[in-house]
Amino acid sequence: MKLSKRGEYALRTLISLGIAAEVKRPLVQVGEIADKERLPAKFLEQIMQALKEAGFIASERGKFGGYRLALPAAKISIGAVVRVLEGPLAPIGCVSQTAYEKCSCPDEEHCGLRMLMLDVRNAIAGILDRYTLADVVEVTLRKLRRDGRPLPFATPVRAMAVRRAASAGTRTPRARLDPVEGLLSHLMPDYTI
Repeated sequence: MKLSKRGEYALRTLISLGIAAEVKRPLVQVGEIADKERLPAKFLEQIMQALKEAGFIASERGKFGGYRLALPAAKISIGAVVRVLEGPLAPIGCVSQTAYEKCSCPDEEHCGLRMLMLDVRNAIAGILDRYTLADVVEVTLRKLRRDGRPLPFATPVRAMAVRRAASAGTRTPRARLDPVEGLLSHLMPDYTI
């Protein structure tokens, strides 16, 4: 399973809205999320419409309108979001629980590839279904606080615009991927791969 840009941007958007809810920010505008996450605003609007249709987010119209989570973050399973935006989690159709497709294998019941891909599907589903948006938001906020970083959406909109203008043209270096820094390591400190 590979997460598409649509799925990635949707999850990043939900995390942003979850953080906004935690810092008591009632609504966030699309442009703010697009700026914070460095996402194309037009594409993000389409993604937010899909998230709204799926019941994950809600919107309020008007000059001071914006988006918010439609459900508590603890009720939004990461697996459910991925399935809505990406489809089945199974790497091949014959192991999918929601979109089964017969494969070309002559003996599906004894197929070694099918057994292997079933384990892959179960591992992916097990992790994505185990965690909620609240778990991801909690770990994100914990890391931001640990590193002394400002919390997104905690400052008023006007102050954010000034800060954005001041930092225009500067690029933040890419974070190195450290396997020890995964979500599991934060929620379950004794977890090892």
